[in-house]
Amino acid sequence: MNISQTIYQDIASQIKEGQWSPGERLATEHDLSATYATSRSTVHKALDRLSQDGYIQKVQGKGSIVLDVHRLDVPMSGLVSFKELVSSLPPSQRPVTRVHELTLIEPPAWLMEKLACGAEELVWKLVRTRTFDNEAVILDTDFIRQSFVPTLTKSIAEDSVFAYFEQQLGLSIAFSQREMVAEETTAEDESFLDMHGASHLVVVRSTVYVKDAVPLQYTESRHRLDRFRFVDFARRTNG
Repeated sequence: MNISQTIYQDIASQIKEGQWSPGERLATEHDLSATYATSRSTVHKALDRLSQDGYIQKVQGKGSIVLDVHRLDVPMSGLVSFKELVSSLPPSQRPVTRVHELTLIEPPAWLMEKLACGAEELVWKLVRTRTFDNEAVILDTDFIRQSFVPTLTKSIAEDSVFAYFEQQLGLSIAFSQREMVAEETTAEDESFLDMHGASHLVVVRSTVYVKDAVPLQYTESRHRLDRFRFVDFARRTNG
């Protein structure tokens, strides 16, 4: 490993471990070259890679600003899959999806109401966790109507069910309805997620509809508070 790679890995580890806070200015190239006993060009190369991988932002006249690598912006407007959401992250920071359950169930009354289906229609139950930096921080439970999705596999679920719906099954996803609440941690959360003693998490419940406003999928997504930021964009219009 060359010195530039060493500097990159060292600073990246420091940022992930919280030795540098989000918004803090990183040491200058001059100071870092002295710390690592190397040239400024070598340091510059390491900083360029840190910038490309989302650890820092270079700002003219201010140096290198440390970014928050522990929070992912989750848009509340728009309809994107989880795979699409994390596609902007550097490959080294992208999460791992693990499938814990994939079964066909008879829907209980509350789920029949959510999905507008009858008792005779089976529903896929899909339970997945999303792991960032070797920590499970999202627990997703999806319920998907088998009448729309006859076959579903673990490999599809580990990749993107939305891509499968649209590209393989030809389904036209139209819109979703969502609610977001803060709830106390449950025993199931403790079982699946690395909660580190946290007492609450953010829960996003959503129903996805295909054309003609027919429900396709109901999802409960449970997020650890410290890893996500839920954002929206609103433009004021004069009445």
